[in-house]
Amino acid sequence: MKEEKPDLTYVEKISSLLDSKYRIPGTRFRFGLDPVIGLLPFAGDSVTFLISSGLVLVMIRNGASGKVIVKMIGNVLLDTIIGSIPVIGTVFDIFYKANNRNVRLLKEHYGEGKHKGSGMKIIITVGILLLLIFILFIYLTIALIIYLAGLL
Repeated sequence: MKEEKPDLTYVEKISSLLDSKYRIPGTRFRFGLDPVIGLLPFAGDSVTFLISSGLVLVMIRNGASGKVIVKMIGNVLLDTIIGSIPVIGTVFDIFYKANNRNVRLLKEHYGEGKHKGSGMKIIITVGILLLLIFILFIYLTIALIIYLAGLL
């Protein structure tokens, strides 16, 4: 049985508005409102995070698989976390285009049958990586404390 593709043209329009609606004349370079809104400290990244999250929720309600959703959430979180770094984040927002990536994932999911499944392997892998980073952070913190105590 072929999975019916829902009409999500408004999701594509909002994603385009955020990531690639405008073009610099004479170039192929495209950008959207995400990096522009992101210039507002804290509030800008919060607004684009909420809009991007809303788009993911719409995609969840329209039957996207768990694996697609995990990848989409990863795109939104990466865009938000790195996008919140002054200057570097704005440049990242211009080139990463998380919302366009999410629309592409959704099209692959419905059109090509990709990204099926629960996404549990991705969640476990990310969890293990975060745990290892946390352990490394604790180790480096203790090493720094020992080093600074030795200077006294």
